[in-house]
Formats: sequence, structure tokens, C-alpha cells
Amino acid sequence: MKKKLALFQKNWGISPYIWSVFSILPFYFIFQSSSTTEIAIGILLTIVFFISYRLAFISKKWPVYLWTCILIAISFTMTLLFQFVYFAFYIAYYNGNIKNRIAFMTLYIIHLVSTTISINYNFVMQDEMFLRQIPFIIIMWIAVILLPFTIHNRKKQDLLEEKLEDANKRIAELVKQEERQRIARDLHDTLGQKLSLIGLKSDLARKLISKDPEQARNELKDVQQTARTALNEVRKMVSQMRGIRLKEELIRVRQLLKAAEIELVCDDDVSLANVSLFIENILSMCMKEAVTNVVRHSKATVCRISINQTWDEVSVTIQDNGIGIVKETDIGKGSGLQGIEERLEFVNGILEIISDQGTTVIMKIPNVVKQPDRRDQI
Repeated sequence: MKKKLALFQKNWGISPYIWSVFSILPFYFIFQSSSTTEIAIGILLTIVFFISYRLAFISKKWPVYLWTCILIAISFTMTLLFQFVYFAFYIAYYNGNIKNRIAFMTLYIIHLVSTTISINYNFVMQDEMFLRQIPFIIIMWIAVILLPFTIHNRKKQDLLEEKLEDANKRIAELVKQEERQRIARDLHDTLGQKLSLIGLKSDLARKLISKDPEQARNELKDVQQTARTALNEVRKMVSQMRGIRLKEELIRVRQLLKAAEIELVCDDDVSLANVSLFIENILSMCMKEAVTNVVRHSKATVCRISINQTWDEVSVTIQDNGIGIVKETDIGKGSGLQGIEERLEFVNGILEIISDQGTTVIMKIPNVVKQPDRRDQI
């Protein structure tokens, strides 16, 4: 119960209190009349209005037009008889919640025209109670114009956000499925071939052990070497599956550049907040590829690496003072930049290459921060 109350207050704020005041307000205008018949008619219209308002919210298809027209008629009548125009605010709010665009525009125009006519009629009649409300009536008329579009657009935005959240969940599932398939392919290619070879050579060694012991020993050595190779490949595969943080990759990059006698200029403190291991692993692989490219092709003496995080993206910039990229076609000729671009595209990232007094490689990935669960905040 406490959870529902908190959500209600968070989503609606002071709106329930405003609606409560508006619900009591028509009776004030009704009892200003001196005629008992008019008072009875006003009370009846008010009760019918709120019943119709409730039915309009739970209706679909053609009953929406019926209940909305009844609401507009009651609002029009209340404005003429009692100078009470504020039912128009209820109808404007309801119109904004209509999902069908044709129904929304049709009822919006009908409501706006009827409200404008009733206001102009009272203005011409110069009723004293009506004239005292002029500032509030102007505000109400502006609300009738703007409120439906505001609520309608907000509903569309909420719907799009829900669809985006569902799409992100599907993408996450597809990524997991693709990763499982990749692991299965790697295991098949790595272990399947090696184990088949070990099985064949073991059978051959068993057959040769009595006929040709020397050849059998050679086959067993091949079995031993193949098993070691398979073990190393499995270890390498497992290491890649674990994922690599940027801090860990920077240590290896530093060692690589030191061995190549290239000076590294980089901040020692690299800390990213709310970035998943998956994103850091992609950035680490791209950074490793880019630095390898510097070592192999740039002929540089200095390499600068900067890692920055903003609220909407994470970027890694690698700059060297080497010879730069001579031709645009060099990007696809084994330099590894094409592989970096493919990895970044997989996560909606961007690769920028600037060749001016060396080469600058800029890798950007959208910073998708996991939102805390609302239940934890209540």
C-alpha cells in the first residue's frame, strides 16, 4: 500500500488536489442561481458529467465520440446557464489521452469551437459573474488549446520510450544469442579439429606400436603437441570471454609501446562510472588494435591516449606523431581500422580518423547508463 501511494504522489504531484477543487467548484456557481429548477438542473448536469467522464475513459472505438459529445454539450450548457466554463478543462485533459489521431483532432476541434462560442456568447451578454472571471477564463481557453497537444505528445513519448526499452531488451537477448553462437563456433573450430586429430593419431599410434615403435613415438609426440596447442587456444578463448577493462588493457598497451620504443602520454587514473564490462571490452579491443596499428605502421615516437566520459558517450582518443595515413584506401588494407569500425558499429559507436601531423583515431560509444530500479527508491 505504501508503494502504491508513493508512486501516485510521484507521478501526479498536486494534480489530485487541483481536480478535487474543480469537482467542488461547479456547485458554487450552481447555487448562485435563485431558481430551484436551475439548481436542480445544474446538479443533475454535474452528476451526469462526472459519470460520462468516467465512462469516456473506459470506452473504446465509437463510444468515445458519444461520451465526448455529451461532455461537450454539458460543458456548453453549464457555461450558458451558470457561467461555469471549467468543465472545458476536464474535456481538454481527456482529449489529450485519445490515442487515435483522427478521433483526437475531430473532438479537439469540436471542443475548441464550442468552448469559444460559449465564451463569446457570455462576453456579449456582459454577465457580471462572467466578467469577474475574465482572467481565469482566458487561462482556461489557452489550456483548451494547448493542453490536449501537450498530453497527447507526452503519451506518444511514453509509448516510444516503452518500445525503445523493449527493443533494447531484444537487442540484449540477440547479443547473448550471438555470443553463444560465436562461442559454439570457436569451440567447434578450436577443439573439434584438434580432438579429431588427436583421436586419429592415437589410433594410428596404437596400430604402429608393435609394428613400428619409432613411428608410433612420433605420432604420440604429435598428439602431445596438438593437445598443448588446443589447451593454449582454449585458455586464450576463455581470457577473451572474461572481458577486459580499460585499466587492464592500458597496462598491456604501455608494455607494447615501451617495447617498440614509443613514448606513451596518458593519464594514470582512468575511471569510468556505470559502464558495462561489455562496452569496456569493446573499447579495450579497439584501443589495442589502434595501438598495434601505431606500432606497426606509424613510425611514431610519441603516442597520446585520452579516455573521456560524458553523460551521453564514452570516447577513446589515440594520437601519434607518425607519418599519418597517406591514402584513404590504407584504411582497409590490413591496418585494423576496418575491424575497429565494425566493432563500434555493433554498439552504435562512431570511428573518426584525422590525418594531420600524424594520425588521430577517435572512438565514441553511446554511454547507456543502467537506471536504478524505482522499487529501490521507495
